Amino acid sequence: MSASPSASTPAPPALTLANPALLRARNFIGAQWRDAGRGARIDVLDPATDTVFASVADSDADDARAAADAAHAAFPGWSARPARERAQALKRWHALMLEHRDDLARLISTEQGKPLHEARGEVLYGASYVEWFAEEATRICGDIVEPAVTGRSMLVLREPVGVVAAITPWNFPLAMIARKIAPALAAGCTVVAKPAEDTPLTALALVYLAELAGMPAGVLNIVTASRANTPAVVDAWLADSRVRKITFTGSTPVGKHLARESAGTLKKLSLELGGNAPFIVFEDADLDAAVDGLMASKFRNGGQTCVCPNRVYVHEAVHDDFVERLARRVGALRVGPATEENAQIGPMINARAVDKIARHVEDAVALGARIVTGGERVRRDDGPNYYAPTVLIDATPAMALSCEETFGPVAPIFRFRHEDEVVRDANDTPFGLAAYFYSNDVRRIWRVARALETGIVGINEGAIASEAAPFGGVKESGYGREGSRHGLDDYMHTKYLCQGLLA
Repeated sequence: MSASPSASTPAPPALTLANPALLRARNFIGAQWRDAGRGARIDVLDPATDTVFASVADSDADDARAAADAAHAAFPGWSARPARERAQALKRWHALMLEHRDDLARLISTEQGKPLHEARGEVLYGASYVEWFAEEATRICGDIVEPAVTGRSMLVLREPVGVVAAITPWNFPLAMIARKIAPALAAGCTVVAKPAEDTPLTALALVYLAELAGMPAGVLNIVTASRANTPAVVDAWLADSRVRKITFTGSTPVGKHLARESAGTLKKLSLELGGNAPFIVFEDADLDAAVDGLMASKFRNGGQTCVCPNRVYVHEAVHDDFVERLARRVGALRVGPATEENAQIGPMINARAVDKIARHVEDAVALGARIVTGGERVRRDDGPNYYAPTVLIDATPAMALSCEETFGPVAPIFRFRHEDEVVRDANDTPFGLAAYFYSNDVRRIWRVARALETGIVGINEGAIASEAAPFGGVKESGYGREGSRHGLDDYMHTKYLCQGLLA
């Protein structure tokens, strides 16, 4: 056990970092880098080659409780610090993220598989949340309420909720944890975090940089765990009354479990869950812009995003023209590992992901869809987890890809005729995270934007994420918002003070 930032696992030959200390192998609890209590380890695989290139601690419930102990002990001191001091610590963390952005990008690409240029973009995107909430920390304020009774003062304060448990997914291993930890720390909360078992190294590196930035002991803690041990880790936090909030990004079934199990201690919850985003191209759309928007929103990270379009609706009047333009662009995408600088579509996260994509395409073809481009696994000597960027036409609601997230580079095209018809079909899902549509009719823009049952709507725009905007869904896509000035709300509670005898 070591409390020194210098304790780390040497980088293997496959992963060369300018700062090898960024490659961490242990949990970080109470300012100490610790092995799991049982000494167990889990392997980390490069999805491009399906080979092991690192290992990290495989934690259990005891490790989770130790992290909660440290966060609980640190909360009084951290929450009492002036907001400006918390902001300064976040700004130092932000500066270190930028300083190490190339190494962080290499970590992301190696363990998650996204092309290196996208990984660099993710570092900047995640860092933007840290900077944003560093600035928001100094803007936390309450209200003075005009009393109805003479001699009374009425004040409203905003205070941090306490210990926050952050549980993050594998598809954006830096951005997702940054946009949860940053508002929590800005609000004055302390954090216990568990990254996805497929991509723990980026999160560990991020916490290491927070340590270098001078975060006090116990303010930020992280444990890693295998799929087998993750339920024990999370359930320990769910049962702990000192953990006052859970923030989670992942599947809807897991989100529902968290909601049920947190009821015993009435924790606050932020849940960013599954999506089934529609992308609508009306007959008056700018088709080149619509193709650009679909390429940006659908094929980023190989289609492995919660807000990527899962159903593409194209008006029959422009259907063939749009499909031709789209297929030309999709067919030209270059598939390869992040080590190839010109790669645009990397490997999927693992074999299970590729199997699901193949199953969806096979099911669609069996039910009448036609493949315009792609539609097959990409066989490479360096690894098995690739799938060709794909465009399908003649998609119907009977197909699995219309109601399940494919989470891959597959764009199914649904033909439609009437506005009310496509809005009805777009809303015909239990999910409501994001939606996109293209039109140049200003009246239609307002009608459709209001009618779509989602938390986010992209109007003539495919790149919708921003630290300045609220991110989150409705229906079974969850609740709570991340980013924007609203992003602190779920990490704070409201206290009302009423003082009498003032007159």
